[in-house]
Amino acid sequence: MNTKTLATTYAILAAALYAVSIPLSKMLLGAASPTMMAAFLYLGAGIGMLLLGFAKKKTASKNENEPLTKKDLPYTVAMVVLDIAAPILLMFGIKESLAANVSLINNFEIVATSLIALFVFKEIISKRLWLATALVTAASVILSFEGEGAFSFNMGSLFVFGACLCWGLENNCTRALSQKSSYQIVTIKGIFSGLGSLLVALLLCENFPAFEIIICSLLLGFASYGLSIHFYILAQKNLGAAKTSAYYSLSPFLGVAFGMLFLGERPRLQFYFALAIMLVAAYLMVRDTISLQHTHLHEHIHTHEHSHGGLPHTHEHSHFHEHNHIHGENGELHDHNHEEIFEHNHTH
Repeated sequence: MNTKTLATTYAILAAALYAVSIPLSKMLLGAASPTMMAAFLYLGAGIGMLLLGFAKKKTASKNENEPLTKKDLPYTVAMVVLDIAAPILLMFGIKESLAANVSLINNFEIVATSLIALFVFKEIISKRLWLATALVTAASVILSFEGEGAFSFNMGSLFVFGACLCWGLENNCTRALSQKSSYQIVTIKGIFSGLGSLLVALLLCENFPAFEIIICSLLLGFASYGLSIHFYILAQKNLGAAKTSAYYSLSPFLGVAFGMLFLGERPRLQFYFALAIMLVAAYLMVRDTISLQHTHLHEHIHTHEHSHGGLPHTHEHSHFHEHNHIHGENGELHDHNHEEIFEHNHTH
């Protein structure tokens, strides 16, 4: 197997490992509370990545192993707090909704991340991504209502929206940590967010699940929130951020397939309508990602990667230089030939 084929396999494996977490989590939630479930999923990811980090340390480059410092503490704390709230909300959403619906609504994180990046951090979003964002929003709203003959809001969808909002905030907060060791970041997130969720569960007087459920949750967390990252990073080394992100966009659709396969789910008609809209949105996002990488302009790309939900998330800031072009940045015209376009690649 050549290098490109192997990298493609890693990217698809990363997508599949995260996708399978939703239906399998729903199965385990029959024997564990959402808060306990979130705790052990993240602890599994943190412990697993800690072990992988030790193995990787001997061969990693200096930049890959750049440790977190005191200056990074505010962003690290924000990361941990948001990663306590997000998975708990997601588990409640999974418990109350079809796994297939949750898989697709998870794409709303794209909307949350993009809007926060625009209004808070003044990032520029491409027109194609704006259209994709609108389509994701429309599909998510459709998935949030169920029932025949009347609109009945599914409360599970509200929990998933809350999780997406938390991860959208986290995505923007953790970009300051993009040059740090991804293994260290995910280990800290996994262990401390997992312990935080466990503390919340204990404060709510929730009982520990059976030992076998704890082991299954830890293993699922390691695979879907930890090992998935490892494969994503391996794929990105040879495919680049754009192509890896494109392959990873299969994740929600694989989640739908796994939900139908493992849980025997048969969603209502509006689900398939939303699915079609989401497919168009995914196509636009992939085109947006790939087209910027294949531009014939003189281009400098600065990629910033961070993680959310135990999964990698990539920001690419692309700087294009072309003759006879004036760019207005922050409302001010510059007399040099420079255009800055913000490209947002989502992998969750």
